[in-house]
Amino acid sequence: MTRNGSTDAAIAAIRTENLTRIYHLEGEDIRAVNGVSLAIYPHQMTAIVGRSGSGKTTLLNLIAGLDDPTEGGVWIMGKALREMDEKARLALRREQLGFIFQSFGLLPLLTAAENVGVPLRMRGVPSRQREAQVSEALEWVGLTRRARHRPYELSGGEQQRVAIARALAAQPHIILADEPTGQLDSQTGRRILDLLRRLVSERGMTLAIVSHDPMVMAEADVVHEMRDGKLIETRHKATG
Repeated sequence: MTRNGSTDAAIAAIRTENLTRIYHLEGEDIRAVNGVSLAIYPHQMTAIVGRSGSGKTTLLNLIAGLDDPTEGGVWIMGKALREMDEKARLALRREQLGFIFQSFGLLPLLTAAENVGVPLRMRGVPSRQREAQVSEALEWVGLTRRARHRPYELSGGEQQRVAIARALAAQPHIILADEPTGQLDSQTGRRILDLLRRLVSERGMTLAIVSHDPMVMAEADVVHEMRDGKLIETRHKATG
């Protein structure tokens, strides 16, 4: 839906229609996501919020093509995931999407710079160009001096900044973040959230964040709230 409530697939970076994911557990059908239709627009910070078990992480996995819906569909940049084979989905994640995880997702034996360079290696980016993009991304998150440090030598906030640099270095159109402030204290979480806001305001990226953090809800341009697998409310930040 657009800001006026009408469907407009042409401008949505991410769109879902009647998205449903049912799990069969001990003879019972669990509707983890239940008929969710929403749109996420370019160059905005969008939050998907709800209590634990509300279905928000399952929804993010469906959007990323990491899980298949039982019903309904997902469109990324106008392309239907259901029409893609796994190779095409992998290419989409590699070329168009960046990921930031609650647990940081860094490889422990690699330095910060090497971790940032992983998605660029997967793309086959030449070494000189890769080094330039890694350097620029680390500078942007303020970690140039920590480039040669391994994750265990970094604080939690620094590790999350490396994760942001990794997502940024690949220059994706869309970044999906799962509880990016979840393991951080409030001060560090605030700094990470400020960095994420800059991805949108300075880099023009589209950011979708799954979170239950009140700071994320207050910062986001749009908040989609879920409960029991359903989208129950959409709120837009007041402007002006």
